[in-house]
Amino acid sequence: MMTQPLDTIALSDVIGAEIRDIDLAHIDDATFTAIHDVWIRFQVLRFRNQKLTDAKLVAFSRRFGELDIAPPNENGTRDVEGFPEILVISNVVEDGVEIGSLGSGEAAWHTDMSYIPTPPIGSVLYAWEVPRRGGSTGFLNMYRVLETMPDSLRRKIEGRYIKHDATTNSAGYLRAGTENSDDVRTSPGTAHPIIITHPETGRDTLYLGRRHRAYVVDMDVDASEALLGELWSHTNQKEFTWHQEWSVGDLVMWDNRCTMHRRDAFDSKDRRIMHRTQIKGCALIADDRKSKTRRSTASL
Repeated sequence: MMTQPLDTIALSDVIGAEIRDIDLAHIDDATFTAIHDVWIRFQVLRFRNQKLTDAKLVAFSRRFGELDIAPPNENGTRDVEGFPEILVISNVVEDGVEIGSLGSGEAAWHTDMSYIPTPPIGSVLYAWEVPRRGGSTGFLNMYRVLETMPDSLRRKIEGRYIKHDATTNSAGYLRAGTENSDDVRTSPGTAHPIIITHPETGRDTLYLGRRHRAYVVDMDVDASEALLGELWSHTNQKEFTWHQEWSVGDLVMWDNRCTMHRRDAFDSKDRRIMHRTQIKGCALIADDRKSKTRRSTASL
């Protein structure tokens, strides 16, 4: 069992840390507590050279809380027999059947499963196979995005909610059991506050989810689109980001409450296999200190 201080280095000046020389399959409670504290501080953690079975991946992930059951992939099937908590993210096709989700294309900036009433608080992604080039994962510090936002823009969003669309995933695939809708106001999804307060740090953070088919509740559609355009123009800046270049055995976990992430495309002839778990969430807390008391919280 490990009890010595963690060997930790920052991965950038904006987000992320690597904890080195640690075997996540064998950690004691004190080491876990230290890992959790570093995660909350840096938002994204990386561990290299891990050798985890699916059982060990689930066991490590479960230390952070109850795990979500993984959603079905695009063809409606589940991925890992015996481990319903694991989602396989892969472009590999075996015997004519996709073994995982999301293919090889680009995945837009998003927060995992923000379209449900209680989005996961965190995600854990473990690399089994990686492509020769591409397939990197970018991360956005949403604390920093909000802190640097012009006051005039922040005033426009205080107390407002965004409805997060449920019809497609971050790679643009239609989710199993859903149908496209022409009206963003009535398409399936859940409304969440645009500014939330992180329950563990007490810091305000921006919560956007995903740009595609988002809608600012109680606004005219054109006005919603204009406001979302302003928000994403400010958010999508390199100064808020860091990118993970994957190696086999890397495990990266992130705090969904204060980050967004995306994936670069890669050659479809290359193989990429990742196993992901998600830590079950709770209802998001609106920042009420400057709220305009709008309360459209219903799932639409």
